[in-house]
Amino acid sequence: MKTKLTVLNTMAGQDFVQAMDRFVQWGLEVVDLKEHIFGKSVSNLTEEDAIAASRVLEARNLQVYSFSSELFYDDIEKGEAYFRTHHLEKVSVLLQAAGILKPTMIRLLAAQYKHRDAYPNSMEYIHMQAPWLIPLYREAIDKIHEAGYQVTIENECHDCIFAYPHEIKSFFNELNREGKVHFTYDVQNLWQMGTYPSLQVMKELNPYIGFVHLKGGQSSSNGGALVWKSSLEDASWPVAELVNQVVRDRISPVLCLNPSHGQFKEGYVYDNVTERDLSYVRSLLEPKTL
Repeated sequence: MKTKLTVLNTMAGQDFVQAMDRFVQWGLEVVDLKEHIFGKSVSNLTEEDAIAASRVLEARNLQVYSFSSELFYDDIEKGEAYFRTHHLEKVSVLLQAAGILKPTMIRLLAAQYKHRDAYPNSMEYIHMQAPWLIPLYREAIDKIHEAGYQVTIENECHDCIFAYPHEIKSFFNELNREGKVHFTYDVQNLWQMGTYPSLQVMKELNPYIGFVHLKGGQSSSNGGALVWKSSLEDASWPVAELVNQVVRDRISPVLCLNPSHGQFKEGYVYDNVTERDLSYVRSLLEPKTL
């Protein structure tokens, strides 16, 4: 099956109808819904909002691939009761909208902790300070899976419990929910947390990955930290090699392009970066002939 492309709906503009028109212009078939859906995030859609959004999508022959919720993106120091009220209980609202918009997967975010530098192994910190966290994720995963949706958990770029492959593997192994949940490898986010993108990292995480997010970005030294935002074609990390690996191993049926983090680089042209990224990744996905 051919790998499809999408972008976050927010990258096409804040007006939802105009953004979906732009998706059609870009030749995209699937949508990753996050925010700016009639002024709301995907986690806060009412039944009426979801119905209205579904009509916009159906009129343009677009399908929802992912619900990119912000659920579980919080400091675990806030405690179990807070996470249960502000995150787990909101899964039900998310599922009501999902029943109308029919996404393939629903995203949860990896939690954060304030003492990341003091406790560099997140799993040790979770076991010591928040033994309730993984059981709470299990509850959310089971609830979403029972409703008929795949779950994915994405790494974030600040104080995230995922910074290194061994943490990700340990977390998913302890979840013990194989087949119900997979890892969204946001290449640049994990880079910002300390793991430079490479084929070795991709291979190590291969059994856990089900979705891949691509952002550009440039460093000031080979293998160094992210400094400047850039297009994918001009990125410092091996974009072509990783995309080819994803396609060969059928890791991610859809590749989602995200806007690059980093500083603006003096003299760099940032015009039409999304269109440039789409064109570049499409060139990588085209069948190669000798």
